[in-house]
Amino acid sequence: MKILNLYACLGGNRYKWGDDHDITAVERDEELARLYQERFPNDKVIVADAHQYLLDHYKEFDFIWSSPPCPTHSRIRFSQKNRKSVIPKYPSMILYEEIIFLNNFFNGKYVVENVIPYYEPLIPAKKRGRHLYWTNFNLPNVLSTRKVKISGINDEIKRMSKFHDFDFNLYKGKQRKDKISRNLVDYEAGKTILDTVMGIRTKQIENQTELF
Repeated sequence: MKILNLYACLGGNRYKWGDDHDITAVERDEELARLYQERFPNDKVIVADAHQYLLDHYKEFDFIWSSPPCPTHSRIRFSQKNRKSVIPKYPSMILYEEIIFLNNFFNGKYVVENVIPYYEPLIPAKKRGRHLYWTNFNLPNVLSTRKVKISGINDEIKRMSKFHDFDFNLYKGKQRKDKISRNLVDYEAGKTILDTVMGIRTKQIENQTELF
C-alpha cells in the first residue's frame, strides 16, 4: 500500500509495519524527522506542515494515519487550568477538521489518533487504552496488551526508551523528551491496526476476483 503517516514524530505507530509498503512520513520538527529517517531509511520523510500536506496529497494514498497535536485537548491541561503559569488555549480544531475531511473526501482507509480529551468528543470515537481512534473501519477490541509503569521523570525516559525500543536521549531538539515519549503510539497497536487494514483489503481483492 501507499501509506501516509502524518505528524510522524519518531514513528511509534510505524515501527512494526515492515518495509513492504511505500510509506511517506510528514513531521515538522527537523530533529524528529532526522531521527525518523535514521530509523526507517526506506521511508520518504518530508519536513512540512502535516495538516496542509494532507489537503494537498490525500488522493495519492491508500491508507492514512494522522496523530494531530493533542496538548490543547488533554485532561492534563484541564487539570492545571488554575495554575498561573498555564496560558488558556482553545482546543485545536485541526483534529476535527481532519476527521470530517477524511470521512467525506478520502476513498481509502484512515485512522486519526488522539488522547482522551477533557470534554465529550465532538465526534464519537473508538476508545482503546489511553487513546481515541476515529476510523472508517472496525477496530479490534484489543490493540495491544503491552504496558509500562513510570515513577519519576528520570525513570520515565529510561522505561519509555525500553518500551518503544528507542533511546530518547538521542533527540537533541527543543521539545521535552518525556513529552515526545508519551506522544508515541505503542508499536503493537500500530501493527494491529495496519494488519486489520490489510485484512480488509485482502477480502476486497478476493471479492473483486470472484466477480470475474
